[in-house]
This record gives sequence, C-alpha cells and structure tokens, in this order.
Amino acid sequence: MQEIWNQFWQGLSQTTWLEAIAVVAGIASVYYSRKENILVYPVGLVNTVIYIYLSLKGQLFGEASVNLYYTIMSIYGWALWLKKDEQHHTILHISFSSRKQWLQQIGFFLFSYVLIFSALNYLKKEFAPGAIPSADAFASASAFTGMWLMARKKVESWWWWIATNIASIPLYFVKGYVFTSVYYFILLILAISGLIEWRRRARIIPD
Repeated sequence: MQEIWNQFWQGLSQTTWLEAIAVVAGIASVYYSRKENILVYPVGLVNTVIYIYLSLKGQLFGEASVNLYYTIMSIYGWALWLKKDEQHHTILHISFSSRKQWLQQIGFFLFSYVLIFSALNYLKKEFAPGAIPSADAFASASAFTGMWLMARKKVESWWWWIATNIASIPLYFVKGYVFTSVYYFILLILAISGLIEWRRRARIIPD
C-alpha cells in the first residue's frame, strides 16, 4: 500500500496543466450529460482534443483512437441533441433500448473489441510498447459503445460508461497517468449517478 501511495503522489506531482484542464473539462462534460444539457458536447470537445494530443505524445494509441472517436461522435451527438421538429420541440428524448438495440450494441462492442485488440497487438512491438491490448481494447470498445448510445440518448449508455471507467482506473494508473486514473474514478461515480437520473427521466418520456 505504501508503494501504491508513493506512486500516486509521484504521478500527481508530474501532472501537467494541460492534463488538469482535460480532466476538469471531462468531469464537467459528464455532469452536463447527466443533466441532459447540450453543453456536454462543446465542453467535452475540449477534453477529447487535449487527450488526443496527450495520448499520441505518450504513444497510447488505443486511448488516442478512443478520443478521436469521442471527438467525431461529439459533433454527431451535438447535431442530434439540437435537432427540433416544426414546432421547435426537441426530437430526441431519453429512452431505454429495445431488445434489438441491445443486440446491436453488444455486436458493436464485440466488433470494436476485436478490431482494437488486433490493431494494438500489431502495433505493440514497434509503435505502442505501452499498450496492454486486452485491457486497452475493452476500455476502448466499451467507450465506443457508450458514446454512440449517449448521442442517441439511450439509458444503457451509462452501463457502458461504468464498464469503461472501471477498466480505465487501473489502466491509467499502471501507465503513470495517476491524475487521469483519479479522474476516471470520479467519472465512475458520476456515471452511476447519471444512470439513476436517466432511468428516472426515461420513465416519464411519453410514447
């Protein structure tokens, strides 16, 4: 425990101001998503763009691909959340996934996992020595799935975020990104809170 504690403080002391900004923006973004506030996307873009840079700099290509995907899906989700009908009412509402949609998201997760795992295994030898293919692929694939579902305001997105956060806490700690590891712990708490909140809201959405 003493060694872990020392590693924590050492890693925390090495945290850059850029990483700190990304963490604050990420926490704010998840807070806004819990509240179903459109600011989730512009604030989230600050987080994802910074993490693309940090991940590439640290040769964490799995994390870089996740944040590139986040960036693209943030723009997609931003457009969906803003879309209104002729009466200027929001078209997209929080809802539960159907059985068919559950099968689609599980299939999407498995496809993403195999693709990322294979890519990281190939890149690890020459370009990504810091990669942990199985763990990186799981965290990335679950994040891909969660972001896709959040853009469509599906309650189940939070389950995928919870899985991502649980996997990412030890993953980033081992790689020396201690502040980011703490960040994912905070996101885990927010994700659980978001799941409870969206489940409550989904029940009052009219058919």
